[in-house]
Amino acid sequence: MEESAMSRQLILFDGVCVFCSFWVRFLIKRDPEKRFRFATLQSETGRKILKTIGLSPDELDTMVFIDRGRLFLRSSAALRIARSMRGLWPALFVFIIIPVPVRDLLYRLVAKNRYRLFGKMEFCMVPTPDLKERFLD
Repeated sequence: MEESAMSRQLILFDGVCVFCSFWVRFLIKRDPEKRFRFATLQSETGRKILKTIGLSPDELDTMVFIDRGRLFLRSSAALRIARSMRGLWPALFVFIIIPVPVRDLLYRLVAKNRYRLFGKMEFCMVPTPDLKERFLD
């Protein structure tokens, strides 16, 4: 994996999940400085990164956030991403005081049911030409 991928703010997400893709588009609209980079968990880059950090490339029910070399998963990833945003979103970071097992229980519940609740796309999200630079694959 290229060093620059680990030294930036990188978000790995489920590219066929409608809910996950919605949140990526939400983040892109609120990130005019283009600090966040993205890769789908299903992509070659995503799978390589999962292997590098010791996760199964078939583990598609987790969000991964790499913030300048520091790794965060599931609810911790979501809260760290919120903290990195502009506006009132960093206020959500207060929920970091909730123990990880409790936070991740809710995260896993949503992740387990995400396709049933929100739908599943046939293919991973394809970025528009102007967004292509934000995606590693």
